[in-house]
Amino acid sequence: MSDEHWYEDETGSMVRPYTVTQGRTRPSDRHAVDLLSQVTAVEPDDAAQPELDHARASLLDRIRRGPRPVAELAADADLPLTVVRVLLGDLAEAGLVRIDRPRRVQAAGPAADPQLLREIVERLKQL
Repeated sequence: MSDEHWYEDETGSMVRPYTVTQGRTRPSDRHAVDLLSQVTAVEPDDAAQPELDHARASLLDRIRRGPRPVAELAADADLPLTVVRVLLGDLAEAGLVRIDRPRRVQAAGPAADPQLLREIVERLKQL
């Protein structure tokens, strides 16, 4: 899968987000897709892979490179967070990804690394 973008720099988006999500603005209630939820690719139980459109296949390709938080996926895919959340819900329904709730951050230790927190804030600003 290539790192194609679905927009032209001068004119903006070529595909409207509601088209990609088929008009949906939220994932199914079965999947909590928090901004900091960790998304991991899962190999399906059966050998048959479901047919995926370009948006879902591209997002899945990014996830297969390694577990990533939802916010980072949205920034890297250059898609609105709402769209990414719906697409991730679809991929989870198909059994292709696992969405883990964010871990609680402790006041001390590696999870409270100020550099990491600054990087997260910068990524969120990019959204």
